[in-house]
Amino acid sequence: MSGIKTAGGNAAFHNFVNDFAHISDPNERRRMALEKIDNAPFGWYHVRAITVAGIGFFTDAYDIFAINIAVTMMAYVFYEDSKLPTNSDTAIKVATSGGTVIGQLFFGWIADVIGRKRIYGVELMIIIIGTLGQALSGRSDALNIVGVLIFWRVIMGIGIGGDYPLSSIITSEFATTKWRGAIMGAVFANQGWGQLAAALIALISTAGFKNSLIGADSAAECTGSCLTAVDKMWRITVGMGAVPACAALYFRLTIPETPRYTFDVARELEKGAADINTYVSGKVGEADQDQITALREAEGAKAELDVPKASFKDFCRHFGQWKHGSILLGTAGAWFMLDIAFYGLGLNNSTILAAIGYAGQPNVYHNIYNTCVGNIILICAGGIPGYWFSVATLDTIGRRYLQLGGFLILTVLFCIIGFAYHKISGHGLLGLYVLCQLFMNWGPNTTTFIVPGEIFPTRYRSTAHGISAAAGKIGAIIAQTAIAPVRTHGCPGGSCWMNHVMEIYALFMLLGFFVSLCVPETKRQTLEDLSEKYHGEVQYRGPQESSSIEGEGSSEKKTTLE
Repeated sequence: MSGIKTAGGNAAFHNFVNDFAHISDPNERRRMALEKIDNAPFGWYHVRAITVAGIGFFTDAYDIFAINIAVTMMAYVFYEDSKLPTNSDTAIKVATSGGTVIGQLFFGWIADVIGRKRIYGVELMIIIIGTLGQALSGRSDALNIVGVLIFWRVIMGIGIGGDYPLSSIITSEFATTKWRGAIMGAVFANQGWGQLAAALIALISTAGFKNSLIGADSAAECTGSCLTAVDKMWRITVGMGAVPACAALYFRLTIPETPRYTFDVARELEKGAADINTYVSGKVGEADQDQITALREAEGAKAELDVPKASFKDFCRHFGQWKHGSILLGTAGAWFMLDIAFYGLGLNNSTILAAIGYAGQPNVYHNIYNTCVGNIILICAGGIPGYWFSVATLDTIGRRYLQLGGFLILTVLFCIIGFAYHKISGHGLLGLYVLCQLFMNWGPNTTTFIVPGEIFPTRYRSTAHGISAAAGKIGAIIAQTAIAPVRTHGCPGGSCWMNHVMEIYALFMLLGFFVSLCVPETKRQTLEDLSEKYHGEVQYRGPQESSSIEGEGSSEKKTTLE
């Protein structure tokens, strides 16, 4: 029997007629479908999937990073001395992290309850609404502009949080085994491009209004057309973050359900075999349920899946066992430790920019322009290369070695900065800062995102990823609210204790190394092998399997039909 089609499909996730309709055994159809995903050669459909999933992280990084530049512009508009109060600055930035925690936990859980397809795209709509809400915010006698911005950034943060587990697990469950790390890493690496785009848009806006800004040699002189120009600039910089999200929305709303969720959670085996083909074709169609029912009755096929159903009780039972719970502790703990330093270091961009002469200019135009250029230098020097070094090595060196090695190197670097802070020149500080950015992204910042999308069983993959990611953002909140203020201890407005802050980061990097020992290696193993190996769950019992997958250092199973 043929002609069975599946709902969903677009240029990023192809769709073609079900190849396995003639196979009577649903288990065998499942095996053939997953073999097709796991052993598919890297192709254009992977590139398109990376683009659709990566747009979310491009937007996330753009929105988070753009505010760092936008607050410099806002200060001219809303404060007479052009200085945004420290509490207001912190509140605006922490609001995003707070919303992100909510989004990661909620979307992570709901994606395991109702499926990935039904909610993928909803998080982008929330981001769009939150971004436009910020760009259209204004002052009034009844509302404080900072309060309005905090509200919209919490909303935006919820959408950003939802993107973490959804994009990770959807990419993981559709990726070929041999290059799954590189594919997931490429999705995450879009954060670097998002940061760069935010700085470039701000730079272009600044250059465009140069004539209105150049005459103001101090904040007090920025009135009239200068003030209007700066007000437009921050709104353009923030508002442009909605554009890429709008571009990717259609593709996310029309993806097919991931075959692994269909097989192992929804347990609709016939639909799952077709959904895998939806990923590799491009037409939109409705599944012919009559044909599926007829096929099921005619062949008498019966699924033999040995997987418990997801529930709160089962979740507590499963992760209550140390051998399973320790993995969740490792992924969440490592992300928590990493983000304390990752976001804490980002808060100190101004110190680095001042050291190389790209901050604190009295002229309005030169101050904003140099801030944009300085941030571009920092992003291009360490951030972007680090992301793509990870993409190149995740499937060869492996996730575990990159994470452990990254934490050790970062421990050493932060110790050097902390204990020799007052003896290092500005250029030496810049070099160490760039190295920290490099080894964060070429290491734990990337691996902490990837491993939770692979190591957990299908029914809890999204929930566990959401918990791990939320732990990271809680670390970011601690870095912004508890650790960052320490640097001004004894010298308000200065950085007297910056050396001690760096020493604190070194401690957290060392703790991250030890916590990461709980995280196993996942490179070039199928998701089913990982589930069986580390969670003791055989999700499919079927005909004889033989293992052999091409690729250096591979150890995953490849099912071969006789």
